[in-house]
Amino acid sequence: MTNANWTAPADTALIIVDAQNDFCPGGALAVDGGDEIIPVVNALRDHFNLVVLTQDKHPSGHCSFASSHDGKAPFETVEMPYGTQVLWPDHCEDGSEGVKFHKDLIVQDTDLWLEKGTHQDIDSYSGFYENDQKTQPRFANGKTLTETLNDAGITRVVLTGLAYDFCVGWHGLDAVKDGFEVVVVDDATRAIGMPTEDGQSDSKQDMDAQLAQNGVKVVSAADLPQTLGVPQP
Repeated sequence: MTNANWTAPADTALIIVDAQNDFCPGGALAVDGGDEIIPVVNALRDHFNLVVLTQDKHPSGHCSFASSHDGKAPFETVEMPYGTQVLWPDHCEDGSEGVKFHKDLIVQDTDLWLEKGTHQDIDSYSGFYENDQKTQPRFANGKTLTETLNDAGITRVVLTGLAYDFCVGWHGLDAVKDGFEVVVVDDATRAIGMPTEDGQSDSKQDMDAQLAQNGVKVVSAADLPQTLGVPQP
């Protein structure tokens, strides 16, 4: 039986990825069941000493918007200088209701808050690296997410939020690249589940494979304490 009073090790941080209105039902880029993760995330957060929130925030006319490309529709792709870019409905625009965190998400003053996707010409799925895999989002103090986690003695991150097959997954892959151990809580995330061109698999299955190949563990919230090595009663 899981100990409800467990505390994550001091070297482990919780990252809540893009739990925003536009990614929840009724939003511009709604993920099916996206709002269902909020109670799970809220229940997890008090077990961690360090909580990081990422927030997707785009200027109007952002390069990732299908509306910024003549003749293109959402979920088509376009070639950018940094590679292939999926095009999305206009979402998480600065100043909009959609960019705000879901109203039921618990946010505390001690949380670290990182905006991403703010550059006009580069999309950013991950708070570690934007999609060119060079540019790094930065906190208000100028530090990157990796620098901030290293300064806090963090060696492992636990990922929750939206969406599993894009922003959550890319956080996981980038965190591994920067030397962190990574755990994803599967019932604290949901996937968009876009089909591939051959119709034989989808983006969730593709991300499952990439995370597994990079040693990322995907576990349930109930199994998380044991995965983190927390003593069980």
